[in-house]
Amino acid sequence: MTRLVLLSGWGIDARIWQPLMTSLPTDIDVSTPDWPGYGTRQGTDTPEDLTTLARAMADDLRQDSLWVGWSLGGLLATALLKHLPAPKSLVLLGMRERFTTLDAARGGVTPSALATFNDAFQHDPLAAWRHFLRWQLSGEPSPRHAHRQLQALIGKEPPATYASLAIGLDWLERLDNTGICASPPCPILTVTGERDPLTAIADPASAHHMSRSIEQAGHCPQLSQPQILAGRLAALAHEHEINLHADTHPLPHGEPPCT
Repeated sequence: MTRLVLLSGWGIDARIWQPLMTSLPTDIDVSTPDWPGYGTRQGTDTPEDLTTLARAMADDLRQDSLWVGWSLGGLLATALLKHLPAPKSLVLLGMRERFTTLDAARGGVTPSALATFNDAFQHDPLAAWRHFLRWQLSGEPSPRHAHRQLQALIGKEPPATYASLAIGLDWLERLDNTGICASPPCPILTVTGERDPLTAIADPASAHHMSRSIEQAGHCPQLSQPQILAGRLAALAHEHEINLHADTHPLPHGEPPCT
Protein backbone atom coordinates (compact mmCIF):
# COMPACT_ATOMS: atom_id res chain seq x y z
CA MET A 1 0.00 0.00 0.00
CA THR A 2 1.29 3.44 -0.93
CA ARG A 3 1.88 5.85 1.94
CA LEU A 4 1.29 9.61 1.69
CA VAL A 5 2.65 11.97 4.33
CA LEU A 6 0.82 15.32 4.34
CA LEU A 7 2.68 18.24 5.92
CA SER A 8 0.97 21.51 6.87
CA GLY A 9 2.27 25.06 6.58
CA TRP A 10 2.84 28.22 8.62
CA GLY A 11 0.33 28.93 11.36
CA ILE A 12 -1.88 25.93 10.56
CA ASP A 13 -1.75 22.39 11.93
CA ALA A 14 -2.58 19.02 10.40
CA ARG A 15 -6.35 19.58 10.63
CA ILE A 16 -6.10 21.52 7.34
CA TRP A 17 -6.02 18.14 5.57
CA GLN A 18 -9.39 16.86 6.83
CA PRO A 19 -11.41 17.94 3.74
CA LEU A 20 -8.85 16.21 1.52
CA MET A 21 -8.82 12.99 3.54
CA THR A 22 -12.45 12.21 2.74
CA SER A 23 -11.70 12.40 -1.00
CA LEU A 24 -8.63 10.15 -1.06
CA PRO A 25 -9.07 6.46 -2.01
CA THR A 26 -9.13 4.04 0.90
CA ASP A 27 -6.29 1.99 -0.59
CA ILE A 28 -3.82 4.79 0.19
CA ASP A 29 -2.25 4.93 3.63
CA VAL A 30 -2.27 8.59 4.72
CA SER A 31 -0.59 10.20 7.71
CA THR A 32 -0.80 13.87 8.74
CA PRO A 33 1.88 14.49 11.36
CA ASP A 34 2.10 17.84 13.09
CA TRP A 35 5.36 19.74 13.08
CA PRO A 36 6.95 20.19 16.53
CA GLY A 37 5.26 23.09 18.28
CA TYR A 38 2.00 22.68 16.34
CA GLY A 39 -1.35 21.07 17.04
CA THR A 40 -0.94 17.78 18.90
CA ARG A 41 2.73 18.65 19.48
CA GLN A 42 2.35 22.13 20.95
CA GLY A 43 4.02 20.90 24.10
CA THR A 44 7.21 20.31 22.12
CA ASP A 45 9.53 23.18 21.32
CA THR A 46 9.92 24.04 17.64
CA PRO A 47 13.58 23.48 16.71
CA GLU A 48 15.45 26.42 15.30
CA ASP A 49 17.83 24.27 13.25
CA LEU A 50 17.12 21.68 10.57
CA THR A 51 19.27 18.96 12.11
CA THR A 52 17.14 18.92 15.27
CA LEU A 53 13.96 19.18 13.22
CA ALA A 54 15.04 16.17 11.16
CA ARG A 55 15.53 14.10 14.30
CA ALA A 56 12.10 15.12 15.56
CA MET A 57 10.40 14.20 12.28
CA ALA A 58 12.40 11.10 11.34
CA ASP A 59 9.70 8.61 12.38
CA ASP A 60 7.05 10.50 10.40
CA LEU A 61 9.05 11.22 7.24
CA ARG A 62 9.74 7.68 6.16
CA GLN A 63 11.76 6.72 3.12
CA ASP A 64 9.02 4.43 1.76
CA SER A 65 6.54 7.32 1.44
CA LEU A 66 5.51 10.12 -0.85
CA TRP A 67 5.84 13.41 1.01
CA VAL A 68 3.36 16.20 0.26
CA GLY A 69 4.48 19.51 1.75
CA TRP A 70 2.14 22.48 1.65
CA SER A 71 3.49 26.03 1.85
CA LEU A 72 6.10 26.20 4.64
CA GLY A 73 5.70 22.43 4.97
CA GLY A 74 6.99 22.04 1.43
CA LEU A 75 9.90 24.39 2.05
CA LEU A 76 10.90 22.44 5.15
CA ALA A 77 10.39 19.03 3.53
CA THR A 78 12.72 20.03 0.69
CA ALA A 79 15.36 21.31 3.12
CA LEU A 80 15.13 18.08 5.12
CA LEU A 81 16.19 16.08 2.05
CA LYS A 82 19.72 16.98 3.14
CA HIS A 83 19.15 15.48 6.58
CA LEU A 84 16.90 12.44 6.06
CA PRO A 85 16.74 9.52 3.62
CA ALA A 86 14.91 10.73 0.53
CA PRO A 87 11.30 9.63 -0.01
CA LYS A 88 10.01 8.00 -3.17
CA SER A 89 9.01 11.45 -4.38
CA LEU A 90 8.15 14.89 -3.00
CA VAL A 91 5.15 17.02 -3.96
CA LEU A 92 5.39 20.73 -3.20
CA LEU A 93 1.93 22.25 -2.84
CA GLY A 94 1.89 26.03 -3.08
CA MET A 95 5.67 26.28 -2.77
CA ARG A 96 8.72 26.47 -5.01
CA GLU A 97 12.43 26.46 -4.21
CA ARG A 98 12.02 29.46 -1.93
CA PHE A 99 9.11 31.39 -0.46
CA THR A 100 9.97 34.90 -1.59
CA THR A 101 10.52 36.05 -5.16
CA LEU A 102 12.86 38.76 -6.37
CA ASP A 103 10.77 39.26 -9.52
CA ALA A 104 7.58 41.06 -8.51
CA ALA A 105 6.24 40.69 -12.04
CA ARG A 106 5.87 36.94 -11.42
CA GLY A 107 3.60 37.55 -8.43
CA GLY A 108 4.16 35.89 -5.09
CA VAL A 109 5.70 37.48 -2.01
CA THR A 110 8.66 39.83 -2.21
CA PRO A 111 11.28 40.00 0.57
CA SER A 112 10.08 43.49 1.49
CA ALA A 113 6.46 42.30 1.79
CA LEU A 114 7.55 39.46 4.08
CA ALA A 115 9.64 41.88 6.16
CA THR A 116 6.62 44.17 6.54
CA PHE A 117 4.49 41.24 7.65
CA ASN A 118 7.18 40.14 10.10
CA ASP A 119 7.20 43.63 11.63
CA ALA A 120 3.42 43.45 12.02
CA PHE A 121 3.75 40.03 13.64
CA GLN A 122 6.26 41.35 16.17
CA HIS A 123 3.83 44.15 17.07
CA ASP A 124 0.64 42.02 17.28
CA PRO A 125 1.11 38.28 16.59
CA LEU A 126 -2.57 37.35 16.82
CA ALA A 127 -3.74 40.09 14.45
CA ALA A 128 -0.96 39.27 12.00
CA TRP A 129 -1.81 35.55 12.06
CA ARG A 130 -5.49 36.28 11.39
CA HIS A 131 -4.53 38.64 8.56
CA PHE A 132 -2.31 35.96 7.04
CA LEU A 133 -5.16 33.46 6.98
CA ARG A 134 -7.31 35.85 4.97
CA TRP A 135 -4.38 36.81 2.75
CA GLN A 136 -3.57 33.25 1.74
CA LEU A 137 -7.26 32.51 1.08
CA SER A 138 -7.76 35.54 -1.17
CA GLY A 139 -7.22 33.51 -4.34
CA GLU A 140 -9.89 30.91 -3.65
CA PRO A 141 -13.16 31.02 -5.66
CA SER A 142 -15.02 32.00 -2.46
CA PRO A 143 -12.56 33.44 0.08
CA ARG A 144 -15.21 33.99 2.75
CA HIS A 145 -16.45 30.41 2.50
CA ALA A 146 -12.87 29.11 2.61
CA HIS A 147 -12.21 31.24 5.69
CA ARG A 148 -15.27 29.83 7.44
CA GLN A 149 -14.07 26.33 6.53
CA LEU A 150 -10.65 27.03 7.98
CA GLN A 151 -12.04 28.52 11.19
CA ALA A 152 -14.27 25.48 11.63
CA LEU A 153 -11.20 23.27 11.33
CA ILE A 154 -8.63 25.08 13.48
CA GLY A 155 -10.55 27.71 15.46
CA LYS A 156 -9.80 31.40 15.94
CA GLU A 157 -6.52 31.04 17.84
CA PRO A 158 -3.19 29.89 16.39
CA PRO A 159 -2.57 26.13 16.80
CA ALA A 160 1.03 26.95 17.71
CA THR A 161 2.90 29.13 20.18
CA TYR A 162 4.00 32.58 19.07
CA ALA A 163 7.61 31.41 19.43
CA SER A 164 6.93 28.60 16.95
CA LEU A 165 5.30 31.04 14.54
CA ALA A 166 8.29 33.37 14.78
CA ILE A 167 10.68 30.52 13.95
CA GLY A 168 8.52 29.64 10.97
CA LEU A 169 8.69 33.20 9.65
CA ASP A 170 12.46 33.05 9.95
CA TRP A 171 12.49 29.86 7.84
CA LEU A 172 10.24 31.49 5.23
CA GLU A 173 12.69 34.36 5.01
CA ARG A 174 15.99 32.50 4.82
CA LEU A 175 15.46 29.00 3.43
CA ASP A 176 16.50 28.72 -0.21
CA ASN A 177 16.33 25.24 -1.73
CA THR A 178 17.55 26.21 -5.19
CA GLY A 179 20.58 23.95 -4.93
CA ILE A 180 18.57 20.95 -3.76
CA CYS A 181 16.02 21.44 -6.52
CA ALA A 182 18.74 21.67 -9.15
CA SER A 183 20.04 18.22 -8.18
CA PRO A 184 17.38 16.49 -6.05
CA PRO A 185 17.83 13.06 -4.43
CA CYS A 186 14.27 12.14 -5.49
CA PRO A 187 11.70 13.35 -8.04
CA ILE A 188 10.08 16.64 -7.06
CA LEU A 189 6.77 17.88 -8.45
CA THR A 190 5.21 21.27 -7.77
CA VAL A 191 1.44 21.72 -7.69
CA THR A 192 -0.03 25.21 -7.33
CA GLY A 193 -3.43 26.82 -7.46
CA GLU A 194 -3.62 28.95 -10.60
CA ARG A 195 -4.70 31.95 -8.49
CA ASP A 196 -2.29 31.43 -5.59
CA PRO A 197 -1.40 34.89 -4.21
CA LEU A 198 1.65 33.57 -2.35
CA THR A 199 3.39 31.58 -5.08
CA ALA A 200 5.25 33.21 -7.94
CA ILE A 201 4.46 32.09 -11.49
CA ALA A 202 6.91 29.45 -12.70
CA ASP A 203 9.83 30.78 -14.70
CA PRO A 204 9.06 29.94 -18.37
CA ALA A 205 12.78 29.55 -18.98
CA SER A 206 12.72 26.48 -16.72
CA ALA A 207 10.67 24.32 -19.05
CA HIS A 208 12.35 21.16 -17.81
CA HIS A 209 10.75 21.52 -14.40
CA MET A 210 7.74 19.42 -13.41
CA SER A 211 5.00 21.88 -12.46
CA ARG A 212 1.22 21.50 -12.58
CA SER A 213 -1.60 23.88 -11.64
CA ILE A 214 -5.11 23.44 -10.29
CA GLU A 215 -7.76 25.63 -11.88
CA GLN A 216 -10.14 27.66 -9.74
CA ALA A 217 -7.88 27.38 -6.70
CA GLY A 218 -5.58 29.63 -4.72
CA HIS A 219 -3.08 28.78 -2.00
CA CYS A 220 -5.39 26.26 -0.29
CA PRO A 221 -6.74 23.77 -2.87
CA GLN A 222 -7.18 21.26 -0.04
CA LEU A 223 -10.07 23.51 1.03
CA SER A 224 -11.42 24.85 -2.25
CA GLN A 225 -10.75 21.91 -4.58
CA PRO A 226 -10.19 18.85 -2.37
CA GLN A 227 -11.54 16.35 -4.90
CA ILE A 228 -9.30 17.60 -7.71
CA LEU A 229 -6.25 17.67 -5.45
CA ALA A 230 -7.08 14.21 -4.09
CA GLY A 231 -7.34 12.92 -7.64
CA ARG A 232 -3.89 14.33 -8.48
CA LEU A 233 -2.30 12.81 -5.39
CA ALA A 234 -4.07 9.48 -5.82
CA ALA A 235 -2.89 9.24 -9.42
CA LEU A 236 0.68 9.93 -8.33
CA ALA A 237 0.43 7.40 -5.51
CA HIS A 238 -0.96 4.70 -7.78
CA GLU A 239 1.65 5.47 -10.41
CA HIS A 240 4.27 5.05 -7.73
CA GLU A 241 2.81 1.70 -6.72
CA ILE A 242 2.91 0.44 -10.32
CA ASN A 243 6.43 1.69 -10.93
CA LEU A 244 7.60 0.26 -7.65
CA HIS A 245 7.07 -3.23 -9.02
CA ALA A 246 8.77 -2.19 -12.25
CA ASP A 247 11.74 -0.82 -10.29
CA THR A 248 11.37 2.68 -11.76
CA HIS A 249 10.74 6.15 -10.37
CA PRO A 250 7.18 7.52 -9.98
CA LEU A 251 8.02 10.61 -12.05
CA PRO A 252 9.91 10.75 -15.36
CA HIS A 253 13.69 10.85 -15.21
CA GLY A 254 15.21 14.12 -16.33
CA GLU A 255 12.23 16.18 -15.07
CA PRO A 256 12.46 16.10 -11.27
CA PRO A 257 13.41 19.59 -10.07
CA CYS A 258 10.98 22.04 -8.53
CA THR A 259 10.35 25.53 -9.82
